[in-house]
Amino acid sequence: MTKEQDFIKDLAYNETFNCVQCGYCLPTCPTYVSFGKETHSPRGRINLVKMAAEGKISLDDLADPIDLCLGCRACETVCPTNVEYGKILTSAVNALSDHRRAKRSKKEKLLRKLAFQYALPNKKVLKLAGKGLYVFQKTKMNNVVRKTNILPQSLEQMEKVTPEVKLPLKRNSEVANKTSTYKIGFFTGCIMDTFFANINDLSIKLLETGGCEVTTIKEQTCCGALQHHAGEENRAVALAKKNIVAFEKYEFDFIVNAIGGCGAALVEYPLYFKPDDPWYKRATTFAEKCKDISVILTKLDLVFSQRIEKVTTYQPSCHLTNVQHVVDPPLELLKKIEGIYYIPLPQKDMCCGSAGIYNIIHHQESMLVLDDKMKNITAIIPELIVTTNPGCHLQMLLGVEQNGLTDKIQVVHLVELLAEACEIS
Repeated sequence: MTKEQDFIKDLAYNETFNCVQCGYCLPTCPTYVSFGKETHSPRGRINLVKMAAEGKISLDDLADPIDLCLGCRACETVCPTNVEYGKILTSAVNALSDHRRAKRSKKEKLLRKLAFQYALPNKKVLKLAGKGLYVFQKTKMNNVVRKTNILPQSLEQMEKVTPEVKLPLKRNSEVANKTSTYKIGFFTGCIMDTFFANINDLSIKLLETGGCEVTTIKEQTCCGALQHHAGEENRAVALAKKNIVAFEKYEFDFIVNAIGGCGAALVEYPLYFKPDDPWYKRATTFAEKCKDISVILTKLDLVFSQRIEKVTTYQPSCHLTNVQHVVDPPLELLKKIEGIYYIPLPQKDMCCGSAGIYNIIHHQESMLVLDDKMKNITAIIPELIVTTNPGCHLQMLLGVEQNGLTDKIQVVHLVELLAEACEIS
């Protein structure tokens, strides 16, 4: 058996037979809509995986369609035969990663190791990065860098729209024996706590205002989402185990986060293990406790005392909607705010093109998807775009900036808007 045949045997071949090629997925797939190619549709990719598993095409033939999939999984929500597209996609990503591993240069191997093993899961490195970015903005060095044009276009555009970074507040890391509505273990995330630490801080304040006891345990680590989507499965599994062990030491009612993408990774930890693996039961118990903050906030008696007169729309996170199946809670909370005039975003469930680091490594394709999203935004011109995920947040900021709408449209995380309405700062 050749090495490629060895990689191919792990493709989710049996799962591909559930696809009847009906095409219901086509209008929900942002890459098919934006690129107009069958190979960039869910059914096209599924057929290619099947052909690769049968040895009719090579893994290299599979590469471009799989690499350019956003992984939004909107196709799963409309599939009449319940095709497990996420499982098929993950198997293809892992097979390609194994196939490419031997071909990677020493530089590529080093960069991946630094990013996925030493940077994202390392709190000290991320804390240092956050402080560095804070100083970078405060000293106006960002203006100097913009004039030099030394950054790649994708990073240059992202730097322009990066919000003002605020250092995280001191958080409670000890569980007290208090009578409270819920005992919450708060999951901070990596990128979230570096670029959007203030949203985590406001999340904790909202939960505490609602009567919850909130603890941010020091043992938690990266959720592993970026590693998982990059085919670094062993590292993703190792991080999952570390988080499971960390949180199961405490008797939390819920493990709460304000990050659509991370939340999706956390609730899918059971998929990393086979049902007969002891870790499967532990992962399932962990995943059942993981909730998006919007789900918990709808259970609390928050007082929305500040009226906010804004025309508002909501851009949902794909992973919050399609993986966590959290649809109504964010809208319920939005509509509780006095003065908010809510306008549904046309095709709101279509991905914005962020998808982790997709908008950096596949920048041009990401911009095509964003262009389609912005056509729907400009059709209604809201004053506020509400998001529930840092990647979506940055992508929408970029779309607003590129369309010259910065003075007309503000992008906010749901938590920021709720905190303002509750007069929490």
